[in-house]
Amino acid sequence: MTPQKRRAPRLCRRVSLSLLLPCGLIALVAVGRPAAAKAAEPDSVSSDVEYARVGDVRLTLDAHVPAGDGPFATCILVHGGGFTKGDKHSFIKPLFEPLSQAGFTWFTIDYRLAPEHRWPACAEDVGAAVRWVKAHASQYKVDPARIALVGESAGGHLVSWVGVRSEPGTEVAAVVPFYAPHDLELQVRRRGQPGESMTALLGLTELNDDAYARLRSASPATYVRPQLPPFLLISGDKDAAVAIEQSEQFREKMLAAGNVCDLIVIPGGAHGMGSWDKLGSDYKTRLVDWLKKTLR
Repeated sequence: MTPQKRRAPRLCRRVSLSLLLPCGLIALVAVGRPAAAKAAEPDSVSSDVEYARVGDVRLTLDAHVPAGDGPFATCILVHGGGFTKGDKHSFIKPLFEPLSQAGFTWFTIDYRLAPEHRWPACAEDVGAAVRWVKAHASQYKVDPARIALVGESAGGHLVSWVGVRSEPGTEVAAVVPFYAPHDLELQVRRRGQPGESMTALLGLTELNDDAYARLRSASPATYVRPQLPPFLLISGDKDAAVAIEQSEQFREKMLAAGNVCDLIVIPGGAHGMGSWDKLGSDYKTRLVDWLKKTLR
């Protein structure tokens, strides 16, 4: 009887491939699992992708795209910083991980800052980012019908502004402002002075009828009307920088106009989501749940 030939032992190969794609898109693929197991496709990350250029100013964003075919519900994140400071990696960063884990495509953007660039430069940049994301939807697995704007503090003001104005090409399916000054006139009257931010943003030096008119003109609350996208407002009840009444009064206006506007109050929450984890807050889970329900 002829002895059977022994099969050559299978070799387990480990291959590491780093592929640089256009727009800085990096895909990393690792193969080193048993043949029966299929290596999971990694999420893709793009950094410093130019979405607009205004004069000599290059505006960039970072993108996180889930593995899979898509298209996916998408969030465009807008940082705060009093309209004068911050970048796409600051203040808004606590939202990166929960949105990634929940399977959203998300972008975080830079925009022009005051006082070098006065109003409405920053708002125009957020609108430009929305248009860019829609124009590149297939490349980043974006569902153009399921885009949410999410911003905090000054960024919350900006996403609310773009949401209520709904200019051609900037329409979105949902808006989530964290502790946003929706009514700049109310904000200034509470303080009794223009403050650093409004001086930088609008060039205000004193409070008079003209100053208050300019504040109203730059306030999202001024433009509330029917048929706006759903809003989710998130504010802490111990916020000394932007009082929770800003969210409460904006919500009243939205509801009176027949819009959907929900409010999450963070008990003990001060200004800035970075401190909320110490309170044991579940705001990240509630945010993701609301987005999934609204963008389903």
